[in-house]
Amino acid sequence: MKREEILHNLRKIFKDDVIEVVDKSPKRVYIEIKHESLVKVASYIFKDLKARFNTASGVDMRNHMEILYHFLIEDINLLISLRVKLQKPKLEIDSLVPVFEGANWIEREIHEILGINFKGHPDLKRLLLPDDWPEGVYPLRRDYKEWDKNAIRDRGV
Repeated sequence: MKREEILHNLRKIFKDDVIEVVDKSPKRVYIEIKHESLVKVASYIFKDLKARFNTASGVDMRNHMEILYHFLIEDINLLISLRVKLQKPKLEIDSLVPVFEGANWIEREIHEILGINFKGHPDLKRLLLPDDWPEGVYPLRRDYKEWDKNAIRDRGV
């Protein structure tokens, strides 16, 4: 399947789920979708388009959290990044682990460092931070700088 056909089909099949398509370059496209549509759109890209899941990245954008899920369709060298925005304070989205196991560790990382809950994830235990890291303290959130760093230092973290 060619690039134009893939993008046309995504727009057509998921017309009620897609918020915006940013055609960045011949090898890269960003597709913002409704957060509640993540599982069905990602499943289609992974299973039907045979794309490889590369990784996901999360960022605190002040008023919302943004997660980008990066998929590569190797045959045509097309990187599709699904963008979802989660409005604060409700930082929750369905897990992609039931769709593909490769989402397991990256969802754990994003949960741990940004505080996003992945509903349906089999085990959101810590992966990066020490076991005695304070609950509710997320080092990649904008408000982390405002948190009492002395409390972390005093705990030896």
